[in-house]
Amino acid sequence: MTKLYNNPTDFKEEMIDGYVAAFSQYVRRVPGASAIVAADAPQRGKVAVVTGGGSGHYPTFYGMVGKGFASGAAIGDIFTSPSTEQIYRCTKAADGGAGVLYIVGNYNGDVMNFGMAETRCQLEGIDTRSVIVTDDVAADNIEDRRGIAGLFFVIKTAGASAARGDDLATAAAYAEAANAMTRSFGIAFAGCTLPGRSEPLFTVSTDKMELGLGIHGEPGIETVDIRPSKEIAKLMVDKLLANAPSGANSRAVALVNGLGATKYEELFVLYRDIHDLLKAAGLNLYDTLINEFATSLDMQGCSLSLLWLDDDLKALYDAPAHTPSYTKA
Repeated sequence: MTKLYNNPTDFKEEMIDGYVAAFSQYVRRVPGASAIVAADAPQRGKVAVVTGGGSGHYPTFYGMVGKGFASGAAIGDIFTSPSTEQIYRCTKAADGGAGVLYIVGNYNGDVMNFGMAETRCQLEGIDTRSVIVTDDVAADNIEDRRGIAGLFFVIKTAGASAARGDDLATAAAYAEAANAMTRSFGIAFAGCTLPGRSEPLFTVSTDKMELGLGIHGEPGIETVDIRPSKEIAKLMVDKLLANAPSGANSRAVALVNGLGATKYEELFVLYRDIHDLLKAAGLNLYDTLINEFATSLDMQGCSLSLLWLDDDLKALYDAPAHTPSYTKA
């Protein structure tokens, strides 16, 4: 249960104020908006990468604003899309004159509001494009796939492309390529509770787990008996490999994501089993990330993401980044 708050209706704004106060060397708040931009934004002549979504998912989205990553993030209420106006104001604050690239999770409200902001900005002469992230393989149809922890890879790719001076079309193409090469699947053991609420958004029996959860507190697509880590790892790996991108090579990055209340020690046990299965499947693990990348307040659960690398994506993955939540030297 979320316990640290004053008035629940003020939670988002007080959260932003605290974040900016703590990390003013990285970010600043956009005046009059629920949004932040990098401390050095706008950068004249460089593409700006703007992302955003509901709060409750730290470090997605605003924790990824900084050098070599996103230029700005619009922040909605808990699990709620930021409004078109908030996205517009964030865009104006981040725009350096070379265009703005939106990286958006595939959720109806986010897609709609970012789409309307894009139209508004284009009418004002700001070259704006969107990449919709669809890494979650819980849905069979690609157009229905949500953006979950794989958002990290897509935003990192776009930010690195922009930071080295690529134009808007190039940065968008690399972001699309990263999305096409990323697959994720998650599980939940317990639901999350919003500030001011006493009951979770959904409940899971102690002997069950949810497959294919959403990060907005949605239950999964199937409820099954809880099982040992080795069997959970096999379920995740099998799901991702069955949905591997066409033409993907054997070089990949593995990302194990905690959803907010599952502890790192548990994730290490899970990764031990995942690692063995990926190696046995012939994958060459270029890098491994184990952390919280896309949370859902205090949800118990985790997800596995794979990014298959070609030479272009590898160079962008390796590029430096410096944000409050993630640093790559």
